[in-house]
Amino acid sequence: MDWKDLPLDHCPRGNEVETLQFALDRVRQQFAWKTGGLTAEQLRQTHPPSTMTLAGLIKHLAFVEDGFTARAAGQPLAPPWDTRTWVENDRWGWESAVTDDPDELYALWYAAAARSRAAWQQLSADGGLDTLIEDPDPAWTSNRRRIAIDLLEEYLKHTGHADVLREAVDGVRGNDPD
Repeated sequence: MDWKDLPLDHCPRGNEVETLQFALDRVRQQFAWKTGGLTAEQLRQTHPPSTMTLAGLIKHLAFVEDGFTARAAGQPLAPPWDTRTWVENDRWGWESAVTDDPDELYALWYAAAARSRAAWQQLSADGGLDTLIEDPDPAWTSNRRRIAIDLLEEYLKHTGHADVLREAVDGVRGNDPD
């Protein structure tokens, strides 16, 4: 897949759900463009003092897509995340990504993004964004709207990281190739 294969429906006057979906779709495209088409060596490059890699960002956001969406749906984590805790998955994603084959890494993220997009369309319609998501720790009880905003925030933050890392790898910069 390529960033151009990701859906993006323009939404100049959308309602809350349509506008949020548009924002997520647009930042997914930007992230895919920033991280796409690179070799294993390029994906694994670090830029000290940071240990962050583009490979790690891709796998981390695959986990974020699956994890936040599962939480919003009140579902347990699915493979490959289901054998570790949330914290262990976060660490595992960043660390293991540097040994992953680029095609498998890209496939993991694109599949997670597609699953998440479809699930959020359903979750937004099924009970809406006000649906309360209970957590044993009351500090983490929230609603689907908050989780969707957290997902968008993760993308915005890490797309910025990808922008800096990609420029250091091969000079590519900007919001999109146009």
